[in-house]
Amino acid sequence: MSMNEVQWDETVDVVVLGSGAAGMSAALTCHFEGLRALLLEKTDRIGGSTAVSGGAVWIPLNPGSAGAGHGDDTFEQVWEYLRRTVGDASSPDMLRAYLDNGPAMVEYLQARGALALAARQYSPDYYPDRPGASLGGRAMDPLPFDGRRLGAHFKELRDPLKEFVVLGGMMVNVTDVYHLLGAWRSPKSFWHGGKRVLAYWLDRLRGHHRGTRLLLGNALAAWLFHAVLRERIPYRLNTPARRLHRDAQGRVVGVEAVQGGTVRRIRALRGVVVATGGFPWDAELRAACYPQPTGPWSMAPEGNRGEGIGLAREAGAVMGTGHVSPAFWAPVSLWRKADGTVVRYPHLVWDRAKPGLIAVNRRGERFVNESASYHEFVSVMYRGGPAPDIPAWLICDHAFIETWGLGLALPGGRPRQHLMADGYLIRAATMPDLAARLGLDPERLAATVERYNGMAARGEDTDFGKGSTAYNRYLGDPAHQPNACLRPLGRGPYYAVEVVAGDIGTAHGIRTDERARALDAQGRPVPGLFVAGNDMQSVMGGAYPGPGITLGPALTFGWVAGRALAADDF
Repeated sequence: MSMNEVQWDETVDVVVLGSGAAGMSAALTCHFEGLRALLLEKTDRIGGSTAVSGGAVWIPLNPGSAGAGHGDDTFEQVWEYLRRTVGDASSPDMLRAYLDNGPAMVEYLQARGALALAARQYSPDYYPDRPGASLGGRAMDPLPFDGRRLGAHFKELRDPLKEFVVLGGMMVNVTDVYHLLGAWRSPKSFWHGGKRVLAYWLDRLRGHHRGTRLLLGNALAAWLFHAVLRERIPYRLNTPARRLHRDAQGRVVGVEAVQGGTVRRIRALRGVVVATGGFPWDAELRAACYPQPTGPWSMAPEGNRGEGIGLAREAGAVMGTGHVSPAFWAPVSLWRKADGTVVRYPHLVWDRAKPGLIAVNRRGERFVNESASYHEFVSVMYRGGPAPDIPAWLICDHAFIETWGLGLALPGGRPRQHLMADGYLIRAATMPDLAARLGLDPERLAATVERYNGMAARGEDTDFGKGSTAYNRYLGDPAHQPNACLRPLGRGPYYAVEVVAGDIGTAHGIRTDERARALDAQGRPVPGLFVAGNDMQSVMGGAYPGPGITLGPALTFGWVAGRALAADDF
């Protein structure tokens, strides 16, 4: 069907596919620049992967870094760090576009009330021992958001992961967790935790389906969604796109979508932005692009099935190349319930770095610095020899699980029998018994624990360097010295949880230029087609230099796409 034959149901300037950080950034920027934008979301909730994420936004040289005590950071330092971590996995033009536009994006959206971010005073980059790394200022966090400001639309915001709330719907950050765990040991913690719990129950008594104090990525999505509502930008839920229309010259001129069972053809005078969240739940693409073994282990929303990438490819765009990883990895444990449902838990920053835990492979041997970043941890799992170290097991003693918990097993004597009954949490009175239950060589596991305990007693892991970097220690227990991440495994009973190679989203996507324009096989822009977020080939090339290197680029290149569409010179 040619463009002249298309019967358009409506006309706007820009259609944006996907309502995560990238999509809402693009839609808001188009709107602020005077364009008519329409936001289409295929699921019944706003927020995409952003709403269930940790919410960190990595924007070096951001407007708040000086106030956080890092005003001495420079472009040259950031560039050197990226050269040492990303290397040739991404083009210099894309990296420079990101560094140039990121701070401007923050200023632009914050000035218009669409974002509220604060730079972290202390938050080491993930490889702090490499030249150019910083101990803070580059990562930003969204300020808490009061969900009541969304009114009736609060229920349209995607809920956070159930595993990251307490009492059935109360969001907490690391500070809250420490206070809640210490509520009976400290009047200060009792007061802090008591206020949080009281406010939560008041929310529930007022009829809210969960707590209205929004944090992390849920707060980030809420800030953006609130601006969408305030600016009256039209959006449609349950409206999947199924085709991009092109004219005779190959320009993308509109979208065919399905709303309420009815096909609607929407003309886009300026263009279309694809930001649908990548392909972590597309089994075919995952099998083709991921290393093996892989499985349905992603923490991204299950709606992220690569449709946006498919639409872009059908319109002439191609996938990027040269990346070092197709996804952003995280070790994930799987609770397979008796009713057949599966709960996935990402071991990101809470348990692995704490003192008194080790990770072992199928040979019963340690293979990794347990306190490395989640991406690095799984990268090492895949590099294992002679075969990948998948699955692996996190092992701890009784004192550890009572203090910190282990995955879905909560600390402080909370019920765990249901997790043991379903085989998620393995418990044994002795280490040989634990080895037998895990199918490991008991003598080799005993030798591994003995060697680890000797190093832990001395406070230095000479095998893998657990606790040897500022990032490791940042996630450890600062009260435990001389190494915040090392303690010998003590008395039993002992506990273990199996982890697999999960992810928090894809890094392999559509190749774009520095203006977020989708490129064809000859490296030419596909007219009228822009891509951002995890549908876009990662500007980091699948490397993971620091916290927030997915949301930072998502917001930035959504903004870049909006500005380019408004300029109308593409």
